[in-house]
Amino acid sequence: MPRRQTSPAGLALIESSESFKPTRYYCPANKLTIGFGHVIRAGESIPERITIEQARALMRDDLAPVEIYLSAVFPDLPQCQFDALASFAFNVGIGAFEKSTLFSRLKAGDTMGAAGQFARWVKANGKTLPGLVKRRAAERALFLSQEK
Repeated sequence: MPRRQTSPAGLALIESSESFKPTRYYCPANKLTIGFGHVIRAGESIPERITIEQARALMRDDLAPVEIYLSAVFPDLPQCQFDALASFAFNVGIGAFEKSTLFSRLKAGDTMGAAGQFARWVKANGKTLPGLVKRRAAERALFLSQEK
């Protein structure tokens, strides 16, 4: 099965949620980060300052495993749902996504039940973050954008 890719709408959602930061910073989960939420791994050679183009390239690289995973597990999703889940899994990680009620409801074919789960993922280190509340609402809206 070929790997599907996140559409421009999905990429825009991730970019607006992550916000471009050209220099290193610690995210709310206390991980050293740069660009559009790229977590800098130990030993990874990343300059102190990057351009928006470099940040987009890192984001696309970071999205690749998510896209491969979603393509394999949910091959028939509408693009809007694929994009919403790509943003979600990019943010929380594939492992957390796979253990989530959102995942199990979607696997069971319960699209509306899955959509209702986005709002549960709004905390970092036990604190509700307004940015995550906004992001999850946007992901849910995108997820449901073709559901009428």
